[in-house]
Amino acid sequence: MLRFAEKERFVRLLREAAAFCGVRVLTFCVLDNHFHILVEVPARPAQLPGAEAILAKLEALTSRQDIQRLRGEIAALRSRGDAVGERDLLQRYWRRMWNLGEFMKMIKQRYSRWHNARHGRRGTLWEGRYHSVVVDGAGEACVTMAAYIDLNPVRAGIVRDPKDYRWCGYGEAVAGQGGAREGVGILAAAVRRGTVEGWKCSMATYRLHLYLEGNDRREKLGEDGRPTRGTTGREDALKVLAANGRLPMGQYLKCRVRYFHDGAVLGTLDFVEKVFRGRRDHFGPQRRDGARRMRGVEAELYAARDLRKSLFA
Repeated sequence: MLRFAEKERFVRLLREAAAFCGVRVLTFCVLDNHFHILVEVPARPAQLPGAEAILAKLEALTSRQDIQRLRGEIAALRSRGDAVGERDLLQRYWRRMWNLGEFMKMIKQRYSRWHNARHGRRGTLWEGRYHSVVVDGAGEACVTMAAYIDLNPVRAGIVRDPKDYRWCGYGEAVAGQGGAREGVGILAAAVRRGTVEGWKCSMATYRLHLYLEGNDRREKLGEDGRPTRGTTGREDALKVLAANGRLPMGQYLKCRVRYFHDGAVLGTLDFVEKVFRGRRDHFGPQRRDGARRMRGVEAELYAARDLRKSLFA
């Protein structure tokens, strides 16, 4: 279970890993027993950066003493005229940048070491490999995935409004965290299908998007004043699906939808087909095309997997 201190540490390590790896965290959510992260991974630069650029990245992860030790290694290699050795040394770090797998590995390993030391335990902490979904960053798919992630604590009945949950991207942005606000800016531009001027306008744009997508989930409070979980959203969704109907996205996001976890690729028809063609060897030989229309939702979104069983977990 991740409690207050554990979630705080996880978010800190998430931000440090993002700074080192050069990935952009658009939003995230850390819950008691799992987490979601929506990231943009820029293309790796064609040329190996210089030593100072890599050392600057490492400052997000390591102590000053480690940086000085690495500087000493580089200086020793240069004094011997060993350009190949210096390049090999720098490439050890460079290969870990702009790489989703290395980013996730870094978060999980660094958090596990901290957690085990804090709680006096040993061994692995996470069950199995992480699940990843390739998301079209150009429009509806991206902001839909972001809303699904930021609305996690609302679906779980923890808060009525995601701004009140400090361990999600939107909650961090409201609190003034710079990286989170940058992520909201990218998401707001995707909502508007263009640029958005200033962080206040970005926050308002994304806030409206979240409200429209999730407002009908904030319906009831229990006797203790806490929001009730309720099952009406899932039950209603299953009824509509059984009748071959389609739900508005706001209703769809009231449920834990497998497409957002197991869809493999999420986006427009053209985007999913492009990814399918580029990764043809990841699919069976009988597969002729990649895109499958997402079942049960009005929005015209596609996934790479045709999920028919247990669509709503």
